[in-house]
Amino acid sequence: MGFFDQALSGVFKSEPEAKVTTMPKKRRNYQGANSTRYNLGWMAASTSADSEIKGSNSKLLARARQGCRDNPYLRQGQRSFALNVIGQGTRIQCQTRMKRGGKLDKKINDAIEMKWKQWGRYDSVSANGRDCFADIELIIAKQLFEAGEIFVRLIKKPFGRSTIPLGLELLEPEQLDNDFNGGTKNKNNTWRMGIERDVFNRPVRYSFFKKHPGDTPFPIPVNTKQHMLINADEIIHLLITDRPSQTRGVSMLAPALEAMHQLDGYQHSQLIRSRASSALMGFISTNSDDGLVGDDVFENERVTDFEPGTFKYLNSNESVNIPNLDAPNGEFEPFNRIILRSLASGCGVSYESVSKDFSQTNYSSSRLSLLEDRDHYKMIQKYLEERFLQPLFDLWLDLAVLSGNLDLSGYELDPDKYRRIRWLFRGWAYVDPQKEIAAAKEAVKAGFKTQAQVISEMGSGDIEEFLPARKNEVEQQEQLGLFFDTTIPDTSKQQTGTNIESNDTDTNGKET
Repeated sequence: MGFFDQALSGVFKSEPEAKVTTMPKKRRNYQGANSTRYNLGWMAASTSADSEIKGSNSKLLARARQGCRDNPYLRQGQRSFALNVIGQGTRIQCQTRMKRGGKLDKKINDAIEMKWKQWGRYDSVSANGRDCFADIELIIAKQLFEAGEIFVRLIKKPFGRSTIPLGLELLEPEQLDNDFNGGTKNKNNTWRMGIERDVFNRPVRYSFFKKHPGDTPFPIPVNTKQHMLINADEIIHLLITDRPSQTRGVSMLAPALEAMHQLDGYQHSQLIRSRASSALMGFISTNSDDGLVGDDVFENERVTDFEPGTFKYLNSNESVNIPNLDAPNGEFEPFNRIILRSLASGCGVSYESVSKDFSQTNYSSSRLSLLEDRDHYKMIQKYLEERFLQPLFDLWLDLAVLSGNLDLSGYELDPDKYRRIRWLFRGWAYVDPQKEIAAAKEAVKAGFKTQAQVISEMGSGDIEEFLPARKNEVEQQEQLGLFFDTTIPDTSKQQTGTNIESNDTDTNGKET
């Protein structure tokens, strides 16, 4: 290339293209999903409910049981939950109606209710011959609170004085073998945490240990069958689920267990501090070159107890140092209340019920808390009605008819006619009787409520028992010549006299 060519190439040589830097597009996230230097330790995984339960439930359940055994607040929370959901037990009011007129068939209803009551005796309803039906209900409520689930086994044989072939056995969740992985009834079925399920996640069988695995003082003999596989139609699995396809239940105490453990440690530390402060314990030190001498000396210090009314004499060059064991004033009660409020929020029981502390509330706040708690209890009651009581009653009625204990005409053709039941759960006393009774009275007068609803809500029982009892009470009062504010007077004669007088007076009250 000549000089001219080189010059031209230098003139027309293109400049290198400038690099264009593009800013990364900002992606909008939920604030709770952003990662900052303040939440680097916040680890969360999107796992299934069963995955979380499988890895945590064994230890969680053990801690919940230990807490309900030893912690007074957890024990009170469990007691309050069971008493508010079950109370003295659930009663039935049969609603079988006559073909003609549609009125309740009192004879049939009374017969069914009497048989149900007899079957609910302690020696008849429970396989262990110890718990009556109300006891079983209380245990179920307590275990829903403590363990999050319980299994009711239906044993089709008579027990005790009953001739109806049905008894109940309660099985704890620890008795279900979480790791069982045996053969299945169908090739598409799978075992998951002790339950064989089909493709629609319906339970098919349950794998229980023959004895509680924690019953260590009484082990199962060698060469004995360890498991019992029970069909799903013989088990009522009661659990409160939070997520779809959840196989096992979780303790209601799960959100509050960590905080309650810390509170227990804090209370223990406060107790030790108070005891040490009351004991006036001191440390004797010396400035002598030889130091303190004795078996009770450690690092040139000797611990000494002080008793009331005594004097301690020290050697030369010795002095007493008393440590400051006083805690900052006013910290214990606020901290205690905060932790107990978190417990109440986590398990659905009011702070007042758990702590028995009513000093921080007034009438309005207490009433609002009670009403919200009662909605929670009613939800649990409805769950027990749909999942436990009604299915159990349907099976019991079938077996009572088949065994000849009840003679119900046309039962084979229309069993639902006799299965209509009104379940009477426990009610609650009025918070402000004067206002609430007046409101209930107006609601009945306006047709918004029935007397049966009011009587049931206040825990007075069954209106079919209440009204005859009230009638007998009034009649007995009249026979004895007793009159009270609730006695309804006979005003027919007084009304007649008033009418006669009104004919003899004008509108101004003057005689005509």
